[in-house]
Amino acid sequence: MNFKAVIIGGSAGSFQVVTRILSSLPNNFPVPVLLCLHRLKHVRSGFVEALSLKSSIPIEEPNDKEQLKPGKAYLAPANYHMFVELANRIALSTESSVNHSRPSIDLSFITAANAYRDKLLGIILSGANRDGAAGLKAVKDKGGITIVQDPNECEVKTMTESAMQLTKVDYVYKTDEIIRFLSKIK
Repeated sequence: MNFKAVIIGGSAGSFQVVTRILSSLPNNFPVPVLLCLHRLKHVRSGFVEALSLKSSIPIEEPNDKEQLKPGKAYLAPANYHMFVELANRIALSTESSVNHSRPSIDLSFITAANAYRDKLLGIILSGANRDGAAGLKAVKDKGGITIVQDPNECEVKTMTESAMQLTKVDYVYKTDEIIRFLSKIK
């Protein structure tokens, strides 16, 4: 499978799943991994460190205009929208919340879909609101591959079910199946 990036969105109930996914990736993972996860906006530290404990690839909160590199995970900073620009760079913004969220999963996914088109893999995990549904639809509409965590496995299924209602996703997978899919990326 020939992708240029993987983007993962999640909220309530997604932390353990993201941790399992990151721990399963080889340290030479061939593409950048973008993480847009809802979290407390006033807590500025600890999240990257907690994810890094089990991750096999480096995780960082990117700076504005940072160049994306394969084999790294980029976590949207607390209280910032994370956009993907056409030049394979990150742009950060403090514009208004979208779906009561900043970072907005929809905005990250939509901009990544515009940048990577059919070379993007979009994954929506457990969460308590509809953020991510329109973004995953954008990934699908631009020719990318879409995966939704099986709602029956989710701690909170609102986010995954909303995505499935808005677009025909390619795969509905349990965590182990998502990990197996990612292991095939070359």
